[in-house]
Amino acid sequence: MSTAGKVIRCKAAVLWKPGTPLDIEEIEVAPPKAKEVRVKMVASGICGTDIKSLDSKELAQFCPIIMGHEGTGIVESVGEGVSTVKTGDKVIILCLPQCGECNTCLNSKNNICKEARLSGSHQTSEGNSRITCKGKTVYQFITTGTFSEYIVIKEISVAKIDEGALLEKVCIIGCGFATGFGAALNSAKVTPGSTCAVFGLGGVGLSVIIGCKAAGAAKIIAVDINKDKFAKAKTVGATECIDPRDFEKPIQTVLFDMMNGGADFCFEVTGNPETVAPALASCHKDHGVCVIVGSIGSWVQINLSSELFFSGRTVKGSVLGGWKTKDEIPKLVSDCMTKKFNLDPLITHTLSLDKVNEAIQLMKNGQCIRCVLLP
Repeated sequence: MSTAGKVIRCKAAVLWKPGTPLDIEEIEVAPPKAKEVRVKMVASGICGTDIKSLDSKELAQFCPIIMGHEGTGIVESVGEGVSTVKTGDKVIILCLPQCGECNTCLNSKNNICKEARLSGSHQTSEGNSRITCKGKTVYQFITTGTFSEYIVIKEISVAKIDEGALLEKVCIIGCGFATGFGAALNSAKVTPGSTCAVFGLGGVGLSVIIGCKAAGAAKIIAVDINKDKFAKAKTVGATECIDPRDFEKPIQTVLFDMMNGGADFCFEVTGNPETVAPALASCHKDHGVCVIVGSIGSWVQINLSSELFFSGRTVKGSVLGGWKTKDEIPKLVSDCMTKKFNLDPLITHTLSLDKVNEAIQLMKNGQCIRCVLLP
């Protein structure tokens, strides 16, 4: 029996108040309107940004809200004017949209579509939402809200992928993997034979290492205070792993010495503002490039010594790995299918949607790299 044109009642993980656990609630998902797509979710990865945002007081004005922004599914129905996907297509959710028309989309040097600026409102359409719960409008985190059995999103925030793609695996390409892998290949442009240092060994940090290795880096030093992650880092390409607490010297001094004057490329992937300066200082003073990958709150001030800039160092940001999402994320899925890279080491847990709070705690405790939720 077709559900097209009808309201769908289903389950979702809803945050009613920052700092509280997610509640599994019954929601009502209205049909898509013009240029919108309704997707039956199949898999959703849990990203560190989701976890950080759960306690953010800034999110209070957008509650109730469905969390999650990294997922895959199957198109259930489409609104008027939708041309890039159709009912039955396997799709990946794009937490960074690509309208293809704004100045950024038409500029090869950037990937932050103007429509992404609307994601701060957590609504698929300005001033509107297609989802309700207990009579209240429900927002969708970063306009996606993938911790749900069904969602409605803009056409520019979804892309068709290969029919043979394993949705429960490639879902993490939608954010975590693409962010780290692209930071190495697109943002830093790691060169063959170079030296790299990666601060933070979560799913994104490990994806940076995979990217550095794919680019031909000769030495990749992984830095983390959780030694339980070292074996996994070496599995994906790290040549050496170090814990800053094992040294009396500052970590930048240690890396500076280990890499004969500093690393060619450094990546800050912890999201800790206190790590930015050491990461930049760990770069080679004449030509080192430091890429800030970790999600740092927009309200946070970062202190950097002017001495760090009396050199040839470069510091730059990277958003979702620099990929033009609608054009390039599906290609990453295809590359995964042809085994150009392996996602298996990154996915350590798979749980049902109703276990979402358990999954979040596993990640908070450092026991999990990436957990995939299945509705």
